[in-house]
Amino acid sequence: MTNPFIRDVNHHWRVSYRQNGYPHVQQGWVLPPEQKEEFDPFILMAEDWFKRGTFSDHPHRGFQTITYVIDGRLEHIDNHGGHSILDAGDVQYMNAGWAARHAEEAVDDDLIHTLQLWLNLPKSLKTTTTSYQNVYVEDAPLVPFDGGQLRVYSGEIAGVKGPMESLVPITMTEITLKEDSEKAKKYLEMRDRFKELEVNITLRNIDNAGKRSLQYQEDEKDIQEKIDAAAEGKASIDEESSRLESQRTELDAKAEDAHNRMLETVQTINDRKQENQHSEERVVSIKA
Repeated sequence: MTNPFIRDVNHHWRVSYRQNGYPHVQQGWVLPPEQKEEFDPFILMAEDWFKRGTFSDHPHRGFQTITYVIDGRLEHIDNHGGHSILDAGDVQYMNAGWAARHAEEAVDDDLIHTLQLWLNLPKSLKTTTTSYQNVYVEDAPLVPFDGGQLRVYSGEIAGVKGPMESLVPITMTEITLKEDSEKAKKYLEMRDRFKELEVNITLRNIDNAGKRSLQYQEDEKDIQEKIDAAAEGKASIDEESSRLESQRTELDAKAEDAHNRMLETVQTINDRKQENQHSEERVVSIKA
């Protein structure tokens, strides 16, 4: 009999990115929040590029967040007196619990790039004490394997345990493949053949009551459509540039013509002034 508490959910979609303007430069939903009912306990996963002033003081309640810094420096301040700076490769775990209030800001003029995952809490844990934990890249142990390595932030892999102490057990690793390794070659071959990027996220609740596996992909047709769209966009830009250049040349010619006509008018006025002056001199001479 199939265990009714273990369900696999496979869903395919493309991550779309939107340009929000300054300071929240770009955002994409890796796990879209409108689909949270489908892959509960995952609420969302966001990929963000932002400057300072995007995620200032704001509250959370009843869930957990895991923030992974891809690039830049992230400054974190919370209402428990916490303050820290996270660099690329660092991770922060937050249990919002009954009430959290914090700010996540880019340091100075950095353009920061992050991934943030929101994880729902069981009803019995939604009012737990708020807590934060930083896991710095140098503190996450490595598990080497043929052709690469795993960095363990949370959970246990090959007998190596990560330092994150989450309220709900979470396994989080970073995989690095050597460029010339067989595994990297196989990955690239598979990527080129199927044009597919897969994200597998597994979470077990405290009582091992649930498991989710989610996937998004881009197939070869999607990739070609993007290439065609980019080519059309470039052609449109080239056409617009040519039109603007033609307008600029036309305006330059008109400006030069107007300038020449103005010079001619000024010369005509000066000539008439001189003629009038000579005429006045002649009149004066006759009267004298």
